[in-house]
Amino acid sequence: MIRKLLLGSAAVAVLIIIAATCTPLRALLLPRTKYSGPILPPSTFVVPHERMLAWKNNSALAIRVYESWAAKPLDSFQKGGKGDAPRILLGRLLTRRQLSESNQYIIAAKPWGVAGTSGWQNPKGDYDFAESVLTTILWLFGEDSTALIPAARDHLLNVLLTEDGNAFRATAPHTLGLFEETENHLLMTEGSRYLKNRWLRMHGNTSPRFDNEANGMESRLLSLLEKMRTAGFHEFNSQPYIGYTILGLLNLEAFASDRLRTSARDLLDEMNWNYALGSYRLRHFPPFRRRYEYAGMTSLTTGYQTAYMTSWLSYAPTPLELTGLQRGGETHAIIGACLPYRPPDAVVRFLFEKGDGYFVKIGHGIEASPEIYSAGPGFLLSAGGVNRGERSVIVARPITLLLDDAADDLSNVVHLAGPGENFRQWNNTGVAENFACAAGPVHVPARFAAAQETGRWHAYAAGTELVIAVYSTPNVGLIAIVRSPDPADVLSAIVAANPDEPALAREFVFPNGRRLTYDLHSPRDRWVMISSSGVSYDREFDRWPLRQGRL
Repeated sequence: MIRKLLLGSAAVAVLIIIAATCTPLRALLLPRTKYSGPILPPSTFVVPHERMLAWKNNSALAIRVYESWAAKPLDSFQKGGKGDAPRILLGRLLTRRQLSESNQYIIAAKPWGVAGTSGWQNPKGDYDFAESVLTTILWLFGEDSTALIPAARDHLLNVLLTEDGNAFRATAPHTLGLFEETENHLLMTEGSRYLKNRWLRMHGNTSPRFDNEANGMESRLLSLLEKMRTAGFHEFNSQPYIGYTILGLLNLEAFASDRLRTSARDLLDEMNWNYALGSYRLRHFPPFRRRYEYAGMTSLTTGYQTAYMTSWLSYAPTPLELTGLQRGGETHAIIGACLPYRPPDAVVRFLFEKGDGYFVKIGHGIEASPEIYSAGPGFLLSAGGVNRGERSVIVARPITLLLDDAADDLSNVVHLAGPGENFRQWNNTGVAENFACAAGPVHVPARFAAAQETGRWHAYAAGTELVIAVYSTPNVGLIAIVRSPDPADVLSAIVAANPDEPALAREFVFPNGRRLTYDLHSPRDRWVMISSSGVSYDREFDRWPLRQGRL
C-alpha cells in the first residue's frame, strides 16, 4: 500500500514538473482558478434581505418528501458516492419511523471514503456528500434521545463524521496542494468540520483543537464565503453541484455562530435573488458551468435550485402555484424543507411577478458566461450564454422566452440559438431590453398561432397587452416584445421601421425609434449587443459587475 502511494505521488510530481516546463501540458494539467477568481466590480443595485412574511410551520409537500424517503429500504452504507442512506435515515428520523432499525444501522456503519473531490488521485473521495447530511442529522436530533439514541449519536459524531480540528483543506486531496477544491466540496467538507468542532465545544469538550475561533476555522470560512460573495461562484447554476453548494450553506445558516450564519444567509439570499431575476414561475433555463453531460436537458424545472425553492415556498403563508419536484428534486427538497432558511420577501415576489419590468446583467468573471435577463409584465427573456472553450465546462443554452403560462419544456416555449446545433459554437448572449437575437432561426411551438404575418415577420398575441414579433431565417433570428393590444399595428410599425431586410442581420429599430445594433457572430468574449440608439454598450462581460441593470 505504501509503495503504491509513493509511486502515485512520484507520478503526480513528474507530471507537475513536466507541466511546469511545457506550456501545452501546463494548460492541460493545471486547473483554472475556481472559486477564488478576482473580485468583481460591486453590484449596481442592492440585494434584498428583508423578511416580513409569516411562514407556516408545516408543509404538505415537506411531509410527502419526508415520507417518501422514510419508506425507502436502507442500502449498504458502504455504497459510497451520493448514496441514499443518509437521506433515508433523515427521513425516518423526521417521520419517527423505524427508529430502532435506523439507530442500529448508524451504530454498525463505518466511513466508506474520504471527503473531497474523487478521481484517479482520490478513488475513495466524495465522502462529504454523506457527511454533510449526517451533520444535519446530528444537529437536528443529537439532543433528542427519543429519536437518536446516545450510542448512535456518539458513533455518528466520533466515527462517521471524520472531519474535525483545523485542517482546512482548500485543495483537492492527494494533489500536492496544486489543484483547487471545488466550491461544493469546500462548503460540505469544511462546513462539516466546523460544525463537528462546534458541537463538541458546545457539549463540554474544551480542547483547543475544537475551538473554531482559536483554530482559525471561523475566520477561514468567513473569508471563503466573502470570496464567493465578491468574486461570484465558479460553479454558477451548476448541474448537479449547485444543490450541494446550497446544502453546505444551509447547514452553516442553521447551526453556525451568529456571524457565520449571517454570512451564509446573505450568500444564499444573493444566489436566490439571481434565481428570482432569471426565472419565471419556477422555470429557469440559464447557462451553467459543469457538467457537459447535462447539456441535453430541456426541462425548464429540473434545476436543483428549483427543488430547494419549491421546498421553501411550500411553507409560504398563502398558497403559491408550485411546480412538481422533477427528477432528483427530492434529494435536495428534504434538506430545504427540514432546515430553517427561507428566502427574502422580494425573492418570493419576483418569482411570480415581474412588476413594471427590468433588464439585468449578471457577471461571472474571467472566462465565464454572463447571465442576461429582460422581463416585463407577463414575460421573461433569458439569454443562453456562451461556451468559452472545451475546458471552460460552460453549457450555453438557447435564448428562451418564458410567458405567463404552464409551459415547462424547451419544446413548448419560443426559443432561438445559433449558429448551428452545437452549443459549443453558440454565443447566445444576444438579449437587450425587450429584444433577443441569434445567428439561427426562431423556434415557435405549434401551440402558437400567428395573429399577423408579413413576409418573414410573424406577430403573436400573448395575453391582451403583449405582442411577440418574430423574424426568422436559417441564419438570423429576432424577437421583439412590444406592449400593445393590436398585433397588426405592431407588425406594421416594425416592418415600416425596418425596410431594409438584409440590415436585420446587424440592426433592428423598434416602432418608438429605439435602434439596436449587434454582431450575431461576436467572439466568445463579447456581448452580442453593440449599441442602443447610438450609445455603445460595454461588451466585455468578463469585467461586468456581479449584478447591474435597471430594476
